[in-house]
Amino acid sequence: MKDRIVVSAVCVYDDRGRLLTVRKRGTDKFMHPGGKPEPGESAAQAASRELLEEVGIEVAPEDLRHMGVWLADAANEAATDIEATVFTAPGTWSAHPSAEIAEVRWLDLAAELPADLAPLLTDHILPALAPTARRGRA
Repeated sequence: MKDRIVVSAVCVYDDRGRLLTVRKRGTDKFMHPGGKPEPGESAAQAASRELLEEVGIEVAPEDLRHMGVWLADAANEAATDIEATVFTAPGTWSAHPSAEIAEVRWLDLAAELPADLAPLLTDHILPALAPTARRGRA
């Protein structure tokens, strides 16, 4: 049986419609900004806190839009699943790496996808965003 980590993650876009991905220090996969809730924190509160800590974006928990909950293989932990509650941040943003984030990268959803994306992104989020991305290009 696999271990399971519960996390919150946020889809953030820049003014060109690109999706923010981050790479944590000592890892090679890009993923959403986000992380584990602290004791007593809701999923939205964790997402809001992690967004500020990791990339300097401040969005109140109540302003985040709930996108869904998915189970995926953890990108950086062997034999582990993540249960991710995913939100979308309203508006457009710029970001800078902070805390454990080594690098930020904006993902053009209309371009060929890089091979170094986390399973949550490739298996769940990008397919869920595909209709939106197509509408944006139409």
